[in-house]
Amino acid sequence: MSAESGRRRDPLMWAAALRGLLDRPLASYYLLLASSGLLLIIGLAMVFSATSVSSYGSSGNAYKVILQQVAAAVVGLAAFWICQRLPRRTFRALAPISVIIALVLLLVMDGIYVLHASGTISSPNIGPIESETLWLWIGPVQLQPSELAKFALVLWGADVLTRKGKRIINWRELVMPLFPAVALLFILVGYNDLGSMLCLLILFVGLLWAAGVPLRFFGIMLGVGLVGIAGLIVAPGRSDYRSERFDAFFSADAALLACKGEQKCYQAKQGLLALAEGGWFGVGLGNGSAKWGWAPSVHNDFIFALIAEELGVVGCLVVLALFAVLAYSGMRIGRRVADPFRRMAACAVTLWLVGQAVINIGGVVKLLPITGLPLPFISDGGTALVVTLAAVGMLASFARAEPDAAAALHARPPAKWFQLVWAPLPPLPSSSRRVP
Repeated sequence: MSAESGRRRDPLMWAAALRGLLDRPLASYYLLLASSGLLLIIGLAMVFSATSVSSYGSSGNAYKVILQQVAAAVVGLAAFWICQRLPRRTFRALAPISVIIALVLLLVMDGIYVLHASGTISSPNIGPIESETLWLWIGPVQLQPSELAKFALVLWGADVLTRKGKRIINWRELVMPLFPAVALLFILVGYNDLGSMLCLLILFVGLLWAAGVPLRFFGIMLGVGLVGIAGLIVAPGRSDYRSERFDAFFSADAALLACKGEQKCYQAKQGLLALAEGGWFGVGLGNGSAKWGWAPSVHNDFIFALIAEELGVVGCLVVLALFAVLAYSGMRIGRRVADPFRRMAACAVTLWLVGQAVINIGGVVKLLPITGLPLPFISDGGTALVVTLAAVGMLASFARAEPDAAAALHARPPAKWFQLVWAPLPPLPSSSRRVP
């Protein structure tokens, strides 16, 4: 009888212990660091596994891609460190600058592409600036402007909505100047990159939801958004491969696996085969056959297929659990911070990263159409990794600014050298400040 009662108490004890850990003032901060850090480590390991073969070493260096990803991770960690030290007023000051830079880069990239496609210029470059569909080269520097646009929209949208305050219940106040700039971003990003435009749409909805926009406005925006997405799917020069991806998505699994030599179903088919190969525990890190060329884009947007093959169902569940922890910690930060700018930005960043992960994984497992989006933290891609880590650094600064976290840090402040090296003390909430 006592043994049975002990077994009954065990789950309660675990629940009480978990509740105690989550009640700690800095729980959001540590959960965010743990989930994002582990995802980054898994990503570096999987990119190394996917690319450390001779087929990727066109320049004679089989480790070229992983070295580039490690360099991007170093730059991204520096961006994380800077962003977690910045106060709220700095993010708000950077908001209009960031959105202007993003719009200019997108206009240059798309403009060069259109000029080259129309035959106005013979090559897709003007001087040291070159456009390559989703990428922009400025001399030796390679950028993906759509990734910068995501972070820029978070900052600028949260700043504008914070300035509007309760006036957002008025349709005219909500529209200007937010909607024209956002529509321009959607068009410039969506023409070449529908997946990134969907991420922009998700984070924009997150901003409006966190700002408290009346629900009646969302129905109108949903209708306009669906029409815009349909228009981009059939846009000239982009309709072929997008319609092929939708055809592959709506094909039955048996028909998809039976297709041979058809480009429209090849990537989806090979991804499913890689998923089936792994079983529960996978074939082992580095032993997957998907990376040897028969699963396209396995080092970037289809890297989840390699995780399934090499690490199995268990590895996939670990990755999903880490994204769930990231989602929980991000939304917890948004719920606990008192400042509206921090609340809106935290919700938008969380929905952007988790929504992008859902779109990527859903495309690999054939729950959603393939969009070509990278898996945050894990897929190969320098600009995406740097921007993602910078956004998480901003979330970390918000987590330290939660009222309970700030009070705890001021009650037992870390050493001065630690504040100098890692992060300064956050401001105390107004209710905790002493009145002189």
